[in-house]
Amino acid sequence: MSLERESRSFNGQGTWLAGKDSIVSKPTVRVLIVDDSAVVRQTLSEVLSSDPEIEVIATAGDPFVAADRIAAETPDVITLDIEMPRMDGLTFLKKIMAQHPIPVVICSSLAVEGAQSTFRALEYGAVDIIAKPRMGTRQFLEESRVQLCEAVKAAAQARPRALGPSHTVEPKLTADAILPAATHAMAETTEKVVVIGASTGGTEALKTLLEALPPDTPGIVIVQHMPELFTRAFANRLDGLCAITVKEAESNDTVIRGRALIAPGNHHLLLKRSGARYYVEIKDGPLVCRHRPSVDVLFRSAARYAGRNAVGVILTGMGDDGARGMLEMKQAGAHTIAQDEETCVVYGMPKEAVKFGGVDCVLPLQSISGVIL
Repeated sequence: MSLERESRSFNGQGTWLAGKDSIVSKPTVRVLIVDDSAVVRQTLSEVLSSDPEIEVIATAGDPFVAADRIAAETPDVITLDIEMPRMDGLTFLKKIMAQHPIPVVICSSLAVEGAQSTFRALEYGAVDIIAKPRMGTRQFLEESRVQLCEAVKAAAQARPRALGPSHTVEPKLTADAILPAATHAMAETTEKVVVIGASTGGTEALKTLLEALPPDTPGIVIVQHMPELFTRAFANRLDGLCAITVKEAESNDTVIRGRALIAPGNHHLLLKRSGARYYVEIKDGPLVCRHRPSVDVLFRSAARYAGRNAVGVILTGMGDDGARGMLEMKQAGAHTIAQDEETCVVYGMPKEAVKFGGVDCVLPLQSISGVIL
C-alpha cells in the first residue's frame, strides 16, 4: 500500500466503513491484530481465537497493511502495538480516532520505559491496555487468556471518543518538595476513606476525578484493572497531574488525607484497620471476577473494616466486578456512587452494581468528586 493511498484511507469520507459489514451484524467480536512481530501476531491470534465469541479477521505487520485490511472489512476492535516500523502506533491511532473512531486496545510489552507512550495512547482515545502474551506456567497462560479475551470483548462494547484537545499541565511544586512527608497515623476514629473501582476507560475517568480533588481530600484506595508494572507508571503520571499525592500501593501503606493508593497490577488490594489507622495489604491469590486486582476484594474489605466511614465509587468498565462488594458496603452503612451511562466508556460495572441494589446515587463523572467531598 502506498503512502498516498494510506492518506486517502484516513480522509474522512467513510472509506473504512463502507461495505456490507456495516449493515450485517455478526455474533462474534471481529478483531484486527496490528503488531510488527510475527510471533506476537500468531500468539494473539491463537489466544483470541480460542474464545468462541471472538473472530480474528486479519493481522497486519504495520499500519499501512492495517489500513488495507480495514478498507476491506471494518473490525469491531483493533489490538495495536506502539513501536512499529514505517509508522508508529501513536500516529496510526491519532489518524483512526480523528476520522473513524474504532475501539483500540494497546498491546504492550511489560516495560516501564514504554509506559508513557502507552498512557499517551489512552489520552488519544485507546480504550484499554493489555500485556503481550509471555511464556509461563499453565495457570499463568490460562489467566492471561481470560484477561486478554475479556479486554477485547469489553473494548467491543466501548464507545470510542474522537481525539480531544490536549492541555499542558504545569509541574506540581509545593512545600512537599522540601519537607518530608508526614508519617503519623490518623488520630480520629471517624476519619473517612474513599474506595474506587474501575476497568475499561477507567484510566482517563480516574484522571478526571482525581484532578478535581483538593489536597485535603480523605484518603483514597483504588483498584484499576491494569497489567503489572503499568500501575506504578500510571500512579506516577497521576501524581504529577493532581493536587493530591498518588502512588502505587505497598503493603502496610497508611491511608491518609491527601493521598491515593493504587493497587499494583496482578495483586489484590485490601483495606485494613488497626485502631484508628487505616492501611492497605497486598495479597496474591486467584482471579476474582476474572480480575486480579479485583474491585470486589477491595470493596468487601472496606465494608468489613470501614463500614459507614467509607465512600464507595464504581466507574466505567465491563462485567460485574465490584457489584457484590458495593452492596456489602451499602449494607454496612457506606455511601455508594456509580458513574452514569452517558459518561462511561463501557456501562457494565456501574450497571451491575445498580442492578444488585448497592448504589445510593448515579452521577455523571464530572459530578462525582463534589459528592465524594
